[in-house]
Amino acid sequence: MATTSDLRAPRARRGGLWRGAASVGLVLGLSGLMFTVNARSSGDDEARHPQNLRELAQKQATTVQQLSAEVDELRSEVERLTAEQNALAGRPVVTTGAGDLVAGGSTPVTGPGLRVMLDDAPFDVRHEDVRPDLLVVHQQDIQAVMNALWAGGAEAMGLMDQRVVSTTGVQCQGNVLRLHGRMYSPPFVITAIGDPDTLRASLADDAAVSTYVRHASELGLGWDVETRDTLNLPAYSGATELTWARVPSDVEVLPGVAEPAPEPSGQPAPADAAGTRPTPVGAGL
Repeated sequence: MATTSDLRAPRARRGGLWRGAASVGLVLGLSGLMFTVNARSSGDDEARHPQNLRELAQKQATTVQQLSAEVDELRSEVERLTAEQNALAGRPVVTTGAGDLVAGGSTPVTGPGLRVMLDDAPFDVRHEDVRPDLLVVHQQDIQAVMNALWAGGAEAMGLMDQRVVSTTGVQCQGNVLRLHGRMYSPPFVITAIGDPDTLRASLADDAAVSTYVRHASELGLGWDVETRDTLNLPAYSGATELTWARVPSDVEVLPGVAEPAPEPSGQPAPADAAGTRPTPVGAGL
C-alpha cells in the first residue's frame, strides 16, 4: 500500500520536468530572436561593419568614389561662381581650348587607339625555379607601358576605369594597384587614344616594355595589345591639388602679368604649409 510520500513524488518529478522544458523553450526562443536580429543587421549594408580586409577595401573604394563625385560637383560650382565674379568685376574671360581640356583630363575623349593588358602569370604555369616576384606585374611595368604610349604621341590615356592626368601616381601594393585612392586587382588595362601604328611602334622601341614582353613569353605573364577603332575615355573625377609645383622658367603662365621678384641670392625658396621645399615636377610618370 502506497504511502502519502510515495504519491507526492511523481507529482514533484512532473513539476520539475515542466519547469525544465519551459526554461529550454525560453532559451531557444531568445536564441532565435538573436539570430533574426543579427541576420537583419548583416543584410543592411549601411549598418554592417567590414568583416575582413577585402570588405574594408571595398567600402573605402566606394567612399572614395562618392567623395570624388562630390568634389566634381563642388569644382563645377566654384568655376561657375568664379566666372560670375569675373564678369561682375569686368575681368577678361579666359577661354580654354579643346586641346587644353583634353590634356587636363576635364572632358571625355573618343577616338582610335590601343588597349594594352598586363596580367600576373597563372598559378598552374608557374615555375618552382623562378622567383615569385618575376611572375607578377609590377609598378614599373605599368609605368613603362604608359610612358612609352605618351612618347608615341598618345593624346589621352586611361588606366582601368579612370582617366590619367598629370597628377596621377601609379602605386602597387603587392599585386594590387592603388590608383586615385581606389584598389584594383590584375589584369591591368591601359587605354591610349592616338595613332595606333605609332603607338605600337613606340611600345616596340621601349627597352623596359621589351623586357616585360620577353618575360611574358618565357614565364607566362599576361600581355595583349589590341587596336581599337573607337575608345571612350571618361573625364577625370577627383581632386587635382598638388602639395607643391614649379613652372619651368621658359613657360609664361599669365601673359601680360609681371613676374614676381626673384628670391634674394643665397636665400632658400619659401616652404609650403607642409614644410617642404618646391622642386621641379617631372613630366609623365
